[in-house]
Amino acid sequence: MITRFLTEVRVTFNPFALRSKPARLFLSLIPPSARNDGMKVESKMLPRSSQEPASLSVKFKDGKEMTLDLSKMRITEVMEEVDRHSRGLARKEELLGN
Repeated sequence: MITRFLTEVRVTFNPFALRSKPARLFLSLIPPSARNDGMKVESKMLPRSSQEPASLSVKFKDGKEMTLDLSKMRITEVMEEVDRHSRGLARKEELLGN
């Protein structure tokens, strides 16, 4: 997963719910050095009895914000959505020579 273009990640999930697995896996894919590189990571764990669906909000360096409902997605779909925009930003950076 391409994380160098992410500036902010917000995850809300119930750690005991089966449909929260993509949220937990997404957090595990963020490298430990990401916070040192300027990424803001917020995770909110809901109580066991909560019925609120898991959600992910990602903000990119170009200002685009992406909000995903993780209760209806698999981790591969989540990574695909995030990487699609990151690859576009990588292409733009490469073409500009930065």
